[in-house]
Amino acid sequence: MKVEEFDYELPEELIAQTPLEKRDESRLMVLDKKTGEIEHKKFYNIIDYLNPGDTLVLNNSKVLPARLIGVKEETNAVIEILLLKNIEKEVWECLVKPARRIKVGTVISFGNGKLKAKCVKEEEEGIRHLELIYDGILLEILEELGTMPLPPYIHEKLKDQSRYQTVYAKEVGSAAAPTAGLHFTNELLEKIKKKGVNIAYITLHVGLGTFRPVSVEKVEDHEMHSEYYMMDKETANLLTQTKKNHKRIIAVGTTSTRTLETIMKKYHKFQECSGWTNIFIYPGYEFSAIDCLITNFHLPKSTLVMLVSSLAGKDNILNAYQEAIKEKYRFFSFGDAMFIKEEK
Repeated sequence: MKVEEFDYELPEELIAQTPLEKRDESRLMVLDKKTGEIEHKKFYNIIDYLNPGDTLVLNNSKVLPARLIGVKEETNAVIEILLLKNIEKEVWECLVKPARRIKVGTVISFGNGKLKAKCVKEEEEGIRHLELIYDGILLEILEELGTMPLPPYIHEKLKDQSRYQTVYAKEVGSAAAPTAGLHFTNELLEKIKKKGVNIAYITLHVGLGTFRPVSVEKVEDHEMHSEYYMMDKETANLLTQTKKNHKRIIAVGTTSTRTLETIMKKYHKFQECSGWTNIFIYPGYEFSAIDCLITNFHLPKSTLVMLVSSLAGKDNILNAYQEAIKEKYRFFSFGDAMFIKEEK
């Protein structure tokens, strides 16, 4: 299968640069995954498509202010790093720009030395393992010195950092937001609960996979980077009961989808667990955990477009994307939403 098959032309003006004032007033395209039928709604209408007994699964990972700009100690050259994941103790996997300047032993200083990072290992594709050196609590230092790691296609500065977090973000550790969840407000979640829909939380810390383009020609040759996930007992029991009752499991975002499918593939049931996943979902994949998906509109030729194509069919997705372009939907992280539905 060729990566080119997942390409489409997107006018640049449709890439959302800032979030809407009200989270749940973004647009919602409803796509029937069996018929390909499309409806145009507002996100707050999502409640009309959720049934009592369904379970909505949200990724409660919280984004670290993981983008840091510092200087190389020997030369004062400006270096930008993005913390991707904590490997051990104070050693982090980081995306470094310009990486060619950072060799083993190089020290980068941030905030006049309040935080230092020493390179302990060189990897490919701009990745370095950096040992962080500091006094105090790392999260507090990052909140002072770091900024939200917005994707490269967003050129506007984010006025309110909290808008790149979901309202239910809790477990700190992501290098990017699970953006499908950005549309929910606390009020909307309360209304959904009152309708009798269950709300469950899992955690998947978003890592390099989000930033890394597909550089191979054949889909099957692409390798995903691994990301850390967790599911607690309460969520596992709730999802098991949902399946037993023949109700729908609705994943919010591709991160929730990948976590649920990883667990189901590994254990053939939902259970309390944690681990690392590099699951790559593309057409031909057979879903065993989720029924429906709430997601955003994704980049051309990305692993995310491949994932939604595997759920709804490539032709249905590419047709829906053309419709979204025609109707001037907003795309990517701060853009509008899509609900891929199936009735049971």
